[in-house]
Amino acid sequence: MKQSSSVILVCGGAGFIGSNFIRQLLIRQPKAIVVCFDALTYAGSRNNLPLENPRLLFVKGDITDEQAVERAFKKYKPAHVINFAAESHVDRSIHGGAAAFAHTNVYGTTVLLQALLRAPQVEKFVQVSTDEVYGSLSLKSKKKFTEEAPLAPNSPYAASKAAADQMARAFHKTYGLPIVVTRCSNNYGPYQYPEKLIPFSITRLMEGKPIAIYGDGQYVRDWIHVDDHSSALILALMQGVPGEIYNIGADDEISNLELAYRLLTHFNKDVSAIRFVADRPGHDRRYAIDASKARRALEWKPVHSLDTSFETTVAWYVSNTSWIKKALKRADAANAHI
Repeated sequence: MKQSSSVILVCGGAGFIGSNFIRQLLIRQPKAIVVCFDALTYAGSRNNLPLENPRLLFVKGDITDEQAVERAFKKYKPAHVINFAAESHVDRSIHGGAAAFAHTNVYGTTVLLQALLRAPQVEKFVQVSTDEVYGSLSLKSKKKFTEEAPLAPNSPYAASKAAADQMARAFHKTYGLPIVVTRCSNNYGPYQYPEKLIPFSITRLMEGKPIAIYGDGQYVRDWIHVDDHSSALILALMQGVPGEIYNIGADDEISNLELAYRLLTHFNKDVSAIRFVADRPGHDRRYAIDASKARRALEWKPVHSLDTSFETTVAWYVSNTSWIKKALKRADAANAHI
């Protein structure tokens, strides 16, 4: 893999995936200076970052702030840029938050792309996206999403990410900018904000509360450990071909209900600890990623599976209850200002 001795700008690096990516990046790129540019919304925190590392610099900034973005590009002159910054919680996008998702995910990404026009030293820009832009697959089908699948987003969140992907594509086609788009399946692992299914359910079980499951629970997702996602992203950043899209997944499909049963087993609970709640509007039935292109072109493959890494993930949250409390406190403070 190509080694970088220059600056790598990580936008949205204080969140779940971004912070895990930075931890790996500092190890795999031992000569690089990493600049984390993050607005520190409720889902991001300095506590997620290894700030003791002298090669990691932190800049508080919002990708929707054109002046802040311009200052970061001018000061640090990054050779590589990757964008994790996004509003990402589907429920928030459905229940009154769609405008915020459009602002951050579409407008914010556009601000970064415009900054690239004035930064000719940038060798690669990676837009981190999601498999949700493809829409839904049937439970009866064995089909998986390839990079050629049409975009058919079914939630405001997914629509905002699809729009950002299209903007990235347009800037590559119009201006020849070195842009790569990645689309990944559901992530799990440490430092995930406890509004997402796995850490949310773990938190509830530790508090003696039931797990909430949408609808019939037969919603299938392809799960990938965040470390595997991060390793693929590093390869995409260093070796990805501009203009290309790379799907990232681990072929680890499981229904939400099956996942709940695994958690119940871990905490010695029975099925009475599950509460079925009204279904989410526009709920996608199944996601599945064909990652053969990334495996072939980037010479990447996942090393984790739910069978090998699920227990260690649960153990991390059980051992880090203080981190969970701080994360939830940030959310309470953010919601108080809405």
